[in-house]
Amino acid sequence: MFIEHQRIRCTPVPGGSVGVAQRLTFDDGGDVFAKFVEDGPAGLLRSEAEGLRWLADADGPPVPEVVAVADEVLVLDWVPTGEPTAAAAEEFGAALARLHRAGADGFGAPWQGFIGRLAQDNGPGTDWPSWFAERRLSPYLKASRDSGALSTEDAAAVDRVLARVGGLAGPAEPPARIHGDLWPGNVHWAADGRAWLIDPAAHGGHRETDLAQLGLFGGAPHLERILAAYDEAHPLADGWRERAPLHRLHLLLVHTALFGGTFRDEVMSAVAALV
Repeated sequence: MFIEHQRIRCTPVPGGSVGVAQRLTFDDGGDVFAKFVEDGPAGLLRSEAEGLRWLADADGPPVPEVVAVADEVLVLDWVPTGEPTAAAAEEFGAALARLHRAGADGFGAPWQGFIGRLAQDNGPGTDWPSWFAERRLSPYLKASRDSGALSTEDAAAVDRVLARVGGLAGPAEPPARIHGDLWPGNVHWAADGRAWLIDPAAHGGHRETDLAQLGLFGGAPHLERILAAYDEAHPLADGWRERAPLHRLHLLLVHTALFGGTFRDEVMSAVAALV
Protein backbone atom coordinates (compact mmCIF):
# COMPACT_ATOMS: atom_id res chain seq x y z
CA MET A 1 0.00 0.00 0.00
CA PHE A 2 1.19 3.58 -0.65
CA ILE A 3 1.90 4.28 3.05
CA GLU A 4 4.72 1.73 2.93
CA HIS A 5 6.76 3.95 0.63
CA GLN A 6 7.10 6.99 2.88
CA ARG A 7 8.19 7.51 6.45
CA ILE A 8 5.10 8.47 8.45
CA ARG A 9 4.17 9.73 11.89
CA CYS A 10 1.00 8.29 13.44
CA THR A 11 -1.03 10.47 15.81
CA PRO A 12 -4.16 9.10 17.53
CA VAL A 13 -7.25 11.24 16.90
CA PRO A 14 -10.92 11.10 17.94
CA GLY A 15 -13.19 9.13 15.64
CA GLY A 16 -12.40 5.57 16.62
CA SER A 17 -15.79 4.43 17.89
CA VAL A 18 -15.67 1.41 15.57
CA GLY A 19 -11.89 1.07 15.39
CA VAL A 20 -8.65 3.00 15.83
CA ALA A 21 -8.41 6.42 14.16
CA GLN A 22 -5.07 8.04 13.37
CA ARG A 23 -3.63 11.04 11.58
CA LEU A 24 -0.85 9.82 9.30
CA THR A 25 1.75 12.45 8.44
CA PHE A 26 4.08 11.64 5.53
CA ASP A 27 7.68 12.72 5.19
CA ASP A 28 6.59 15.26 2.57
CA GLY A 29 4.30 16.97 5.13
CA GLY A 30 1.03 15.63 3.76
CA ASP A 31 -1.64 14.21 6.07
CA VAL A 32 -4.43 11.66 5.78
CA PHE A 33 -7.00 10.26 8.17
CA ALA A 34 -6.92 6.48 8.62
CA LYS A 35 -9.43 4.27 10.38
CA PHE A 36 -8.27 0.75 11.27
CA VAL A 37 -10.77 -1.99 12.15
CA GLU A 38 -9.15 -5.40 12.63
CA ASP A 39 -12.01 -7.23 14.31
CA GLY A 40 -15.09 -5.68 12.69
CA PRO A 41 -17.73 -7.31 10.53
CA ALA A 42 -16.77 -8.01 6.93
CA GLY A 43 -17.48 -5.11 4.60
CA LEU A 44 -17.77 -2.44 7.32
CA LEU A 45 -15.18 0.00 5.95
CA ARG A 46 -16.01 -0.67 2.32
CA SER A 47 -19.63 0.21 3.08
CA GLU A 48 -18.53 3.53 4.60
CA ALA A 49 -16.43 4.27 1.53
CA GLU A 50 -19.37 3.55 -0.78
CA GLY A 51 -21.54 5.92 1.23
CA LEU A 52 -18.95 8.70 1.18
CA ARG A 53 -18.54 8.45 -2.59
CA TRP A 54 -22.30 8.47 -3.11
CA LEU A 55 -22.74 11.55 -0.94
CA ALA A 56 -19.87 13.26 -2.76
CA ASP A 57 -21.66 12.80 -6.09
CA ALA A 58 -24.33 15.29 -5.00
CA ASP A 59 -23.89 19.04 -4.67
CA GLY A 60 -24.23 18.83 -0.90
CA PRO A 61 -22.01 19.41 2.12
CA PRO A 62 -18.37 18.48 1.56
CA VAL A 63 -17.23 14.96 2.48
CA PRO A 64 -13.67 13.67 2.80
CA GLU A 65 -12.32 12.04 -0.34
CA VAL A 66 -11.70 8.30 -0.16
CA VAL A 67 -7.97 7.81 -0.75
CA ALA A 68 -7.92 4.04 -0.25
CA VAL A 69 -10.02 1.31 1.31
CA ALA A 70 -9.38 -2.31 2.23
CA ASP A 71 -11.00 -4.79 4.57
CA GLU A 72 -9.22 -3.43 7.66
CA VAL A 73 -8.37 0.19 6.79
CA LEU A 74 -10.09 3.23 5.33
CA VAL A 75 -7.91 6.20 4.33
CA LEU A 76 -9.46 9.61 3.76
CA ASP A 77 -8.27 13.13 3.08
CA TRP A 78 -7.29 14.93 6.26
CA VAL A 79 -9.71 17.79 7.08
CA PRO A 80 -8.31 20.14 9.76
CA THR A 81 -10.71 21.00 12.56
CA GLY A 82 -12.18 24.49 13.01
CA GLU A 83 -14.93 26.10 15.04
CA PRO A 84 -18.69 26.10 14.34
CA THR A 85 -19.97 29.47 13.13
CA ALA A 86 -23.39 30.82 12.25
CA ALA A 87 -22.29 31.39 8.65
CA ALA A 88 -21.04 27.81 8.32
CA ALA A 89 -24.31 26.55 9.84
CA GLU A 90 -26.41 28.41 7.30
CA GLU A 91 -24.26 27.19 4.42
CA PHE A 92 -24.53 23.67 5.79
CA GLY A 93 -28.32 23.84 5.99
CA ALA A 94 -28.60 24.93 2.35
CA ALA A 95 -26.08 22.30 1.24
CA LEU A 96 -27.92 19.56 3.13
CA ALA A 97 -31.08 20.55 1.28
CA ARG A 98 -29.24 20.14 -2.03
CA LEU A 99 -27.97 16.74 -0.96
CA HIS A 100 -31.46 15.55 -0.13
CA ARG A 101 -32.81 16.92 -3.40
CA ALA A 102 -30.27 14.81 -5.30
CA GLY A 103 -32.47 11.88 -4.38
CA ALA A 104 -32.04 8.12 -4.59
CA ASP A 105 -33.39 5.36 -6.80
CA GLY A 106 -35.40 4.04 -3.89
CA PHE A 107 -35.32 3.53 -0.15
CA GLY A 108 -32.21 1.61 0.89
CA ALA A 109 -28.96 1.28 -1.02
CA PRO A 110 -27.20 -1.18 -3.35
CA TRP A 111 -24.39 -1.82 -0.83
CA GLN A 112 -24.30 -3.65 2.50
CA GLY A 113 -25.29 -1.36 5.33
CA PHE A 114 -23.85 -0.76 8.80
CA ILE A 115 -24.61 1.60 11.67
CA GLY A 116 -21.64 1.60 14.01
CA ARG A 117 -20.61 -2.05 14.15
CA LEU A 118 -24.16 -3.30 13.65
CA ALA A 119 -25.42 -4.57 10.33
CA GLN A 120 -28.14 -2.42 8.79
CA ASP A 121 -30.54 -3.77 6.19
CA ASN A 122 -30.26 -1.66 3.03
CA GLY A 123 -32.68 -3.82 1.10
CA PRO A 124 -34.98 -1.91 -1.26
CA GLY A 125 -38.42 -0.54 -0.57
CA THR A 126 -40.93 1.80 -2.18
CA ASP A 127 -43.19 2.53 0.80
CA TRP A 128 -41.21 4.51 3.39
CA PRO A 129 -43.33 3.85 6.52
CA SER A 130 -43.21 0.07 6.20
CA TRP A 131 -39.57 0.13 5.03
CA PHE A 132 -38.57 2.28 8.02
CA ALA A 133 -40.46 0.12 10.50
CA GLU A 134 -39.12 -3.15 9.11
CA ARG A 135 -35.52 -2.21 8.29
CA ARG A 136 -34.66 0.68 10.62
CA LEU A 137 -36.67 0.11 13.79
CA SER A 138 -37.66 -3.52 14.23
CA PRO A 139 -34.16 -5.10 14.11
CA TYR A 140 -32.76 -2.83 16.82
CA LEU A 141 -35.88 -3.14 18.94
CA LYS A 142 -35.44 -6.92 18.86
CA ALA A 143 -31.76 -6.66 19.77
CA SER A 144 -32.54 -4.24 22.61
CA ARG A 145 -35.29 -6.48 23.98
CA ASP A 146 -33.18 -9.64 23.66
CA SER A 147 -30.27 -8.04 25.53
CA GLY A 148 -32.48 -6.69 28.32
CA ALA A 149 -31.71 -3.06 27.47
CA LEU A 150 -35.48 -2.62 27.09
CA SER A 151 -37.96 -4.48 29.27
CA THR A 152 -40.86 -6.47 27.87
CA GLU A 153 -43.17 -3.56 28.71
CA ASP A 154 -40.81 -1.04 27.08
CA ALA A 155 -40.59 -3.14 23.94
CA ALA A 156 -44.37 -3.48 23.77
CA ALA A 157 -44.70 0.31 23.85
CA VAL A 158 -42.20 0.65 21.00
CA ASP A 159 -44.05 -2.07 19.09
CA ARG A 160 -47.21 0.02 19.31
CA VAL A 161 -45.34 2.89 17.63
CA LEU A 162 -44.12 0.55 14.90
CA ALA A 163 -47.69 -0.47 14.20
CA ARG A 164 -48.61 3.20 13.71
CA VAL A 165 -45.68 4.41 11.58
CA GLY A 166 -47.93 4.83 8.55
CA GLY A 167 -50.17 7.24 10.46
CA LEU A 168 -47.27 9.10 12.04
CA ALA A 169 -45.13 9.55 8.94
CA GLY A 170 -46.76 12.64 7.44
CA PRO A 171 -47.05 13.34 3.70
CA ALA A 172 -45.34 10.91 1.34
CA GLU A 173 -42.05 12.13 -0.09
CA PRO A 174 -39.67 10.70 -2.71
CA PRO A 175 -36.51 8.98 -1.49
CA ALA A 176 -33.87 11.50 -0.41
CA ARG A 177 -30.11 10.99 -0.47
CA ILE A 178 -29.39 11.02 3.25
CA HIS A 179 -26.39 10.66 5.54
CA GLY A 180 -28.35 8.28 7.77
CA ASP A 181 -26.36 8.70 11.02
CA LEU A 182 -26.42 12.48 11.33
CA TRP A 183 -26.12 12.97 15.07
CA PRO A 184 -24.14 16.15 15.87
CA GLY A 185 -20.84 14.30 16.24
CA ASN A 186 -20.91 13.39 12.56
CA VAL A 187 -20.86 17.03 11.48
CA HIS A 188 -17.19 18.04 11.29
CA TRP A 189 -16.69 21.79 11.63
CA ALA A 190 -13.56 22.40 9.61
CA ALA A 191 -10.83 25.03 9.46
CA ASP A 192 -11.96 26.00 5.96
CA GLY A 193 -15.12 27.52 7.48
CA ARG A 194 -17.44 24.73 6.31
CA ALA A 195 -19.30 21.89 7.99
CA TRP A 196 -18.35 18.50 6.54
CA LEU A 197 -20.20 15.17 6.69
CA ILE A 198 -18.30 12.23 8.19
CA ASP A 199 -19.03 8.63 9.23
CA PRO A 200 -22.18 8.11 7.15
CA ALA A 201 -24.64 5.24 7.05
CA ALA A 202 -25.79 6.64 3.71
CA HIS A 203 -28.87 5.39 1.90
CA GLY A 204 -32.07 6.48 0.25
CA GLY A 205 -34.36 7.51 3.08
CA HIS A 206 -36.62 10.25 4.39
CA ARG A 207 -35.01 13.67 4.59
CA GLU A 208 -36.63 14.38 7.96
CA THR A 209 -34.49 11.59 9.44
CA ASP A 210 -31.27 13.56 8.96
CA LEU A 211 -32.83 16.73 10.33
CA ALA A 212 -34.29 14.98 13.36
CA GLN A 213 -30.98 13.31 14.19
CA LEU A 214 -29.21 16.68 14.21
CA GLY A 215 -31.25 17.49 17.33
CA LEU A 216 -30.04 14.47 19.33
CA PHE A 217 -27.70 14.57 22.32
CA GLY A 218 -27.84 18.31 22.87
CA GLY A 219 -28.21 19.28 19.22
CA ALA A 220 -25.76 20.53 16.63
CA PRO A 221 -24.23 24.00 17.14
CA HIS A 222 -26.40 26.74 15.61
CA LEU A 223 -29.11 24.14 14.96
CA GLU A 224 -31.90 26.64 14.36
CA ARG A 225 -29.80 28.44 11.75
CA ILE A 226 -29.15 25.12 10.01
CA LEU A 227 -32.86 24.30 9.98
CA ALA A 228 -33.93 27.76 8.85
CA ALA A 229 -31.48 27.74 5.93
CA TYR A 230 -32.59 24.22 5.01
CA ASP A 231 -36.28 25.12 5.10
CA GLU A 232 -35.68 28.19 2.94
CA ALA A 233 -33.90 26.09 0.31
CA HIS A 234 -36.15 23.00 0.48
CA PRO A 235 -39.35 23.75 2.46
CA LEU A 236 -40.41 21.09 4.92
CA ALA A 237 -43.92 19.69 5.25
CA ASP A 238 -46.07 21.00 8.07
CA GLY A 239 -45.66 19.12 11.33
CA TRP A 240 -42.10 17.94 10.73
CA ARG A 241 -40.98 18.94 14.22
CA GLU A 242 -43.74 16.80 15.76
CA ARG A 243 -42.53 13.85 13.67
CA ALA A 244 -38.90 14.22 14.79
CA PRO A 245 -39.22 11.68 17.66
CA LEU A 246 -40.24 9.00 15.15
CA HIS A 247 -37.13 9.60 13.06
CA ARG A 248 -34.88 9.80 16.13
CA LEU A 249 -36.17 6.46 17.36
CA HIS A 250 -33.91 4.71 14.84
CA LEU A 251 -30.62 5.95 16.31
CA LEU A 252 -31.92 5.69 19.85
CA LEU A 253 -32.75 2.00 19.37
CA VAL A 254 -29.34 1.51 17.78
CA HIS A 255 -27.85 2.96 20.97
CA THR A 256 -29.77 0.61 23.26
CA ALA A 257 -28.78 -2.28 20.99
CA LEU A 258 -25.11 -1.27 21.16
CA PHE A 259 -24.73 0.19 24.64
CA GLY A 260 -27.55 -1.25 26.73
CA GLY A 261 -29.99 0.37 29.11
CA THR A 262 -28.04 3.63 29.41
CA PHE A 263 -30.17 5.01 26.57
CA ARG A 264 -33.45 3.42 27.67
CA ASP A 265 -34.93 6.71 28.93
CA GLU A 266 -34.24 8.48 25.63
CA VAL A 267 -36.02 5.71 23.73
CA MET A 268 -39.04 5.86 26.00
CA SER A 269 -39.17 9.67 25.86
CA ALA A 270 -39.37 9.48 22.06
CA VAL A 271 -42.13 6.88 22.34
CA ALA A 272 -44.08 9.03 24.82
CA ALA A 273 -43.91 11.99 22.42
CA LEU A 274 -45.59 9.88 19.73
CA VAL A 275 -48.51 8.59 21.81
